[in-house]
Amino acid sequence: MPDMSAHLALTQLVPFAAEELDKNKVTPGVLGFVVFAALALAVWMLMKSMNRHMGKVSFEEAPDPAAGETTPGTPTGTSAK
Repeated sequence: MPDMSAHLALTQLVPFAAEELDKNKVTPGVLGFVVFAALALAVWMLMKSMNRHMGKVSFEEAPDPAAGETTPGTPTGTSAK
């Protein structure tokens, strides 16, 4: 029987809670903050990891083997003979 009284109490309190809720003023609450904070932390960790990986990349180009055949006085695309 204690289950029945809890059910009765909840059915009497639900209409009072529905009257107090302003449908024009709904906020995300604690759950919204937790989700937002988790997303912000994940983005921060991804950016930190990306910066670490980009620091390991060498951007120096290898010399072009075809560029070694030209001389400074000749136009590009023609080779010195």
